Amino acid sequence: MSLRELAGQYSAAQLRTVDAALELFADHGVGGTSLQMIADTLGVTKAAVYHQFNTKDAIVLAVIEVYLASLEEALEEAEAAGGTPKARAALLSRVIDGAVERRQAVSTLQNDPVVVRVLNEYEPSRQLWGRLFAVVLGDDLDDRARVRAAVLSAAIGSVGHAFVTDVDDETLKTQLRDVTRRLILLPG
Repeated sequence: MSLRELAGQYSAAQLRTVDAALELFADHGVGGTSLQMIADTLGVTKAAVYHQFNTKDAIVLAVIEVYLASLEEALEEAEAAGGTPKARAALLSRVIDGAVERRQAVSTLQNDPVVVRVLNEYEPSRQLWGRLFAVVLGDDLDDRARVRAAVLSAAIGSVGHAFVTDVDDETLKTQLRDVTRRLILLPG
């Protein structure tokens, strides 16, 4: 099942819980966020949160599925276009746009140890990242390409860095597109 299909199974109430949890995860980390904090943010009881998700791990997984679902759509479009430089650049731009528009989420997804562990262990996530980096890099993911993918990921993940918190979104998008295109040798 695709991440979009998985994310599409969540109810409106579950999606509100996911949004609240992601905000709290960004502020407190997964370990520092309790189900009670999520309930308080939503203005519901802890039992109501348990009704939506049985565990905090289930909420973390839902956060990942919902966040990555939008990347999957962009990836499928790039794959359908055949991995041309234009398709690669368009996919890279969409990844950057999404990262800038969700700066706190990206910082959480890249830096929280619980989220990093789940991203690395959850097979749909691993498959998505493998496909995405293979298309963006225009390469099989051998050791050399995986190092380039990690550097590219870190560059995009810089949206949450203290040096750029005051940089407006459009400037940040433009600069990240320029830096990452040069990094992966895509025409400007």
